[in-house]
Amino acid sequence: MEKELQRLKTEALETLQGADSPDALEAFRIKYLGRRGLIPSIMKRLGEVPKEERPRLGKLANAVRGEVEKRYRDRREEMSRIGSETAAADDLTLPGRRHPFGSPHPISRVMAEVCDIFAGMGFTVAEGPDVELDFYNFEALNIPRHHPARDMHDTFYVTDSTLLRTHTSPMQARIMEKQEPPLRCIAPGKVYRCDSDITHTPMFHQVEGFLVDRKVSFADLKGVLTVFTRRMFKKDLALRFRPSFFPFTEPSAEVDIACVICGGSGCRVCKRTGWIEILGSGMIDPEVFRQVGYDPEVYSGFAFGLGIERVAMLKYRIDDIRLFYENDLRFLRQF
Repeated sequence: MEKELQRLKTEALETLQGADSPDALEAFRIKYLGRRGLIPSIMKRLGEVPKEERPRLGKLANAVRGEVEKRYRDRREEMSRIGSETAAADDLTLPGRRHPFGSPHPISRVMAEVCDIFAGMGFTVAEGPDVELDFYNFEALNIPRHHPARDMHDTFYVTDSTLLRTHTSPMQARIMEKQEPPLRCIAPGKVYRCDSDITHTPMFHQVEGFLVDRKVSFADLKGVLTVFTRRMFKKDLALRFRPSFFPFTEPSAEVDIACVICGGSGCRVCKRTGWIEILGSGMIDPEVFRQVGYDPEVYSGFAFGLGIERVAMLKYRIDDIRLFYENDLRFLRQF
């Protein structure tokens, strides 16, 4: 049997070398490696040899089968590669290989568009640190250490005096303490809060805006935000200003826009109300002016903060904010 195995191995390898087509290769597989092929057939006869010879002959038979199978796989891959190269060389009508190109993330696109709209209205753009001092994030905005409004923010603290900013509003105080009015500024950036559902994420993007000058009124605030929404959504959308409370503005208002997902009929994004909040706003509190050395009897101003993800959801009619962060190429390629 040993000689028969060696002879079968030599014969199989010579036959394999001469297999020059897929059909010949398949015929080789059936003859030598198939269920009733020569190699499996001889291995079935191992039970007929003396017991003391079985381990050695079994090892030899497995080695022969393993080498023939490996040579068969190598030959098949070689033939497949040569066939592909030949086809590519012969068929000049085949398209070239396309390299995928990236594109701006929808959040980045909306952030840039928001900044462009406000820049067109005379606002300058300023950026601040993600890791902020407690003073600028809270106290300079009329939110002292024991103020109940701090309960509104689930804050990520780094130390007792530093934190991941909960809004980009700290840029109000940072800019006003260094510059004199008149001021028109927006501050885009990332903010962080402990919140997660279909309309909230622990990290999201916000644009803070404020204007300070003499004789600024709430009518000016409504005019700026109305122009912004019309330019952002390319159509007249219904807005409503709801009285609200923010420690650094008085009076304060939350601004809702007619839900473009459902057309105002009610859906899970707008919580069946037909409206969805896009920003908070109000007239800057006189106490904030005193913190930075402005005379509230001379100057007045307004401030607003809008969430970029909310605007992007409305603009692109996306009903789950988590899609922006799941890195699903099927979703991202739509933009």
